[in-house]
Amino acid sequence: MNLRSGCAGDEREQWRPKVNNSPWVVRLDGVRKTYGKGAGAVHALRDLSLAFARGSFTAVMGPSGAGKSTFLHCAAGLDRPDAGSVVLSGTDLSTLDEVGLTILRRERVGFVFQAYNLLSALSVADNVTVPLMLAGRRIDPARLHEVLGQVGLAEQMNRRPAELSGGQQQRVAIARALVARPEVVFADEPTGALDTRTARQVLGLLREVVDRLGQTVVMVTHDPVAASYAHRVVFLADGRHAEEMTHPTPERVAEQMTKLGEW
Repeated sequence: MNLRSGCAGDEREQWRPKVNNSPWVVRLDGVRKTYGKGAGAVHALRDLSLAFARGSFTAVMGPSGAGKSTFLHCAAGLDRPDAGSVVLSGTDLSTLDEVGLTILRRERVGFVFQAYNLLSALSVADNVTVPLMLAGRRIDPARLHEVLGQVGLAEQMNRRPAELSGGQQQRVAIARALVARPEVVFADEPTGALDTRTARQVLGLLREVVDRLGQTVVMVTHDPVAASYAHRVVFLADGRHAEEMTHPTPERVAEQMTKLGEW
């Protein structure tokens, strides 16, 4: 099966994302999200306000139940908040219907998850270009080679995922997130399934695409070592913005996480 061919997407003509001239790629203002009702209600986010600058690498941390996953889902347009606003790439997500949200995610957002979510029947090249195919965009062979080269997989493009190591599979997932030149890449525990050495290689790659290519990365993690690769660490607790840190080290991050356990 070969997906490296363009396909026209009529739905793309229904909505076009605005040009984003703001220094903030993603901004949340007073975001609230509650699951359930009454005594059983879970207040996942409570008036959360955060902003993420272009060309920055931010780690988002917090104790279990702090709201990290809900934050990521709302910030990336995967879920809608109950109150407040999320502006991504210059567009207020509340103004978009489901089709508009889908197109924005395809064209402006990259995703990297702990589970690589690769299609086993497809080659590395085809796995990387799936977002372009879904967006109805022409697949540029030069761009494909460029992004595979950036993640160190230029020689592996015709292999299947089963022929790759876990670290290589995560590199394919990163290439897939980068190929459409997104405004922001959201990473959810991207090294959680990797051994320590491989995890550090992947984290070094994420930092490199920020520092060298100007990409914006927002990474949810529970690992102080992973967080230390970021420019900034944002700590959530009980659905709120509890603290943040610049120039993080594993030791400083671990100490702050210990304090948050008493929040």
